[in-house]
Amino acid sequence: MAIVALHSAATAMSALNTDLDVIANNLANVNTDGFKASRVNFQDLLYQEKALPGVENSNGDRRPTGLYVGLGVKVSGTQLSFEQGAPENSGRPLDLLIDGDGFFQVTVEDGRGANGIAYTRAGNFALNRDGEIVLANDQGRRLVPNITVPPDTTKIEINTDGRVFVLQPGQAEPSEVGQIETAVFSNPAGLKQLGENLFVESEGSGPPITGEPASENFGRILAGFLEGSNVDPTMELIKLIQAQRAFEMNSNVIRAADETLRTVANLRQ
Repeated sequence: MAIVALHSAATAMSALNTDLDVIANNLANVNTDGFKASRVNFQDLLYQEKALPGVENSNGDRRPTGLYVGLGVKVSGTQLSFEQGAPENSGRPLDLLIDGDGFFQVTVEDGRGANGIAYTRAGNFALNRDGEIVLANDQGRRLVPNITVPPDTTKIEINTDGRVFVLQPGQAEPSEVGQIETAVFSNPAGLKQLGENLFVESEGSGPPITGEPASENFGRILAGFLEGSNVDPTMELIKLIQAQRAFEMNSNVIRAADETLRTVANLRQ
């Protein structure tokens, strides 16, 4: 009866509501450095099996098709896209872009990430009052391994392999003060999102593999650049329109199913 259509359309509207929330978050972060867009994956629900295909009838013929009625849809998960965002030239020596695979490592509170470490593609770094390199956000997460810049530094240079050099008064050549390490994962889409442009490892992502930038499977570091958001506003707006239209169609299904049930109920009068 129409009650199945009513329930199927209701599951669709619930799933599309989640889709709308994800699209809205993507569009809200279109200018967030290092942001990675998500997409919603859908899957159909169970089916009512009313007739099996291949069943033999009294004449010895076999039914060529079955008879199945689906019970709707649900969101199976959200999937992150780690396609690299467009580079933005800032000219600041502590703005860093990973050209290729890898994540910067920063400290977080115990219990939020394994060993107190989270991972990010956002490379907008700055110095705190102690001269440590930290993320230039509201929490000031320290870079791992910790690198401290002397207070009398006149110039900072960061090579593509992550080595940090500083020039101090009286020096003819810059001196090395630290080495940036990046991390890669076998399944970055399985990382857990924390907010603040941060991710932490999970059972789905596997453990991190750390190493020096520009070596083996690690991307190189470009100083003076930032990685922009990888959100494609045009595609997100297309998805938004598709979600709106699908929501409207399923609301029409609910209206039609309701009218059908009302007609059936009136037959008793």
